[in-house]
Amino acid sequence: MPLRQYAYFALFSEHISADEMTSQLGIRPDEVSVRGSRFTEPTVIPVSHSWKIVCREPDLRVDEQIARVLDRLRLHTGRIAELVTRLAADGGGAVLHVVRYFNDTDQDQPDTSDAPNLFGWHLDRNVLDFLTTVGAELDVDEYDMTPDEDTK
Repeated sequence: MPLRQYAYFALFSEHISADEMTSQLGIRPDEVSVRGSRFTEPTVIPVSHSWKIVCREPDLRVDEQIARVLDRLRLHTGRIAELVTRLAADGGGAVLHVVRYFNDTDQDQPDTSDAPNLFGWHLDRNVLDFLTTVGAELDVDEYDMTPDEDTK
């Protein structure tokens, strides 16, 4: 079964920009979103500002992707926790997000003879402790990309 997946840690806020988050943390994000940038018609609908550290490396289990993300953040845990407290007071916060697409046949598929098993994953105590310390949530999205039978 073809599988594409990635993980990221995000900070989000309706009022504090990704530039402000970067300034407070001293960490450059991999990706940012600007509030209201996703919708333009009929009127701008506010989403939120977001600041992300992302791992999209293929052939890694989700827990390995999460480890790569958190390895980049752990030295800044105290500053992240302070910022999350500030964001949460205004309706924002932090999230560790996992996104998985099953049966994603639009992607190039590697030779599966020696490919790692990407389906199983877990969160170890270190990950749970980090999420608790910074006040982050865990969000897992899984999508079945199998084409509908009536579209064949």
